[in-house]
Amino acid sequence: MFRDWFAKNLGVGQVRKEQVYLDICRSVSLEDVSYWIQVLFAAGIATLGLVLNSPAVIIGAMLISPLMGSILANGLALATGDVILAMRALLNLALSCLVAISFAVLLVSLLPFKEMTAEIAARTRPNILDLVIALFSGAVGSVAICKEPKGVATSIPGVAIAVALMPPLCVMGYGIGIAISVNPVNGLKVASGGGLLFFTNLVAITFTAMLVFLSLHIDNYQVKEKVREWRNSHPESMWMQSILERLPIYQKVKRIGTLPGRLLLIFVTLVAIIFPLNQSLSQLRREISLQQQENRIRTAARNVWQKQFAVLENGEQRSYISNISILEQNKKLTIQLQVFTSKQYTPEEQNSYIQQLASRLGKSPELLALKLIEIPTASNELLRQVTQEKPPEPIITIAQLQSSFMQEVQSALGELRLPQPAQMVNYELITIPSEPLNMGATRKSEIVVK
Repeated sequence: MFRDWFAKNLGVGQVRKEQVYLDICRSVSLEDVSYWIQVLFAAGIATLGLVLNSPAVIIGAMLISPLMGSILANGLALATGDVILAMRALLNLALSCLVAISFAVLLVSLLPFKEMTAEIAARTRPNILDLVIALFSGAVGSVAICKEPKGVATSIPGVAIAVALMPPLCVMGYGIGIAISVNPVNGLKVASGGGLLFFTNLVAITFTAMLVFLSLHIDNYQVKEKVREWRNSHPESMWMQSILERLPIYQKVKRIGTLPGRLLLIFVTLVAIIFPLNQSLSQLRREISLQQQENRIRTAARNVWQKQFAVLENGEQRSYISNISILEQNKKLTIQLQVFTSKQYTPEEQNSYIQQLASRLGKSPELLALKLIEIPTASNELLRQVTQEKPPEPIITIAQLQSSFMQEVQSALGELRLPQPAQMVNYELITIPSEPLNMGATRKSEIVVK
């Protein structure tokens, strides 16, 4: 039988199957305080890494990966038809998502800045490639869980990084926080993109985990008996079973939940999410095509300029391009060049550039337009000019200072008004040598009015 052969070649025996089943059942416990601490810390690390645009910090949150156990439990429940495990896993996953998103919303609300970063934007537009990655990662993760521990240590970290379950949830929290505090439309758009990425990872991992567990024949009779014995002594499983037995739909679910029905359920869900993912992939394909075309035009514009117009006839550098912008409207391509040049370009030279570039691109010259922004620079002749030295300041002698002082005194005395009937008959200016100050001789002046 294929399933037994597959399990044997992977080294997954009967004892290991029982151990894996019980470990996954225990991992979805609501009473595990350490699990909820990991959810909070992983959400906090991922949120801060996203708003800081730090891939290293985000990878740290990925490695914690507390949600992987609940998602693998969903895959195991679908593979074995275990309704109790499925309900426990769904409840655990729903509460975990609620805690992570709420904590991310709280952090975003408290942050003084709420700018969209590249790491956030990268998780708002998932496509089919993300689905394929999640399918591969879920399969590898399921195999790594089932194998003996010697190979798990190198597999699980890579799976956690590849799937990245926590960052999309934190992107949802970021979007909700933005919708509440800044912009409802943009915030909900970001939140929906992160939610679609998380749901894609969830469905893909559940599907491949289900296939791996089925391939390993982990749902054999001996394993189910062992799990049933454990469940009869596990309070949380007994509590969930008592709740389900009170619901009328429980018996119908047990009858309907056959293996083909479970496979159909997960397959239909996969097909449903392919449509929005395919739209994102088509848009990404168009954007990549436009970017490649723009790069080709930019390269051609730069090469034509450097080859024909950037150098003077004597071999000296005339100009160089600092920036190239491209705009296409109504099938007409406008190329804006910002150049530093030592000699202004004539209209004839600009027209010649258009002609050569059109020939290079295989377009009609009428469909091309050039917008040239010229920034003048100093020519070589100007650069070679030697700056002239400033003339030395004239030296003022003491006699000149004394003459200037006497002129100011005469002007001041001419404006002097004495009380009547007093009149100024004559005045005399006497200078007396004083003590030298600051290494220079000075004179003390006195004015005597008669």
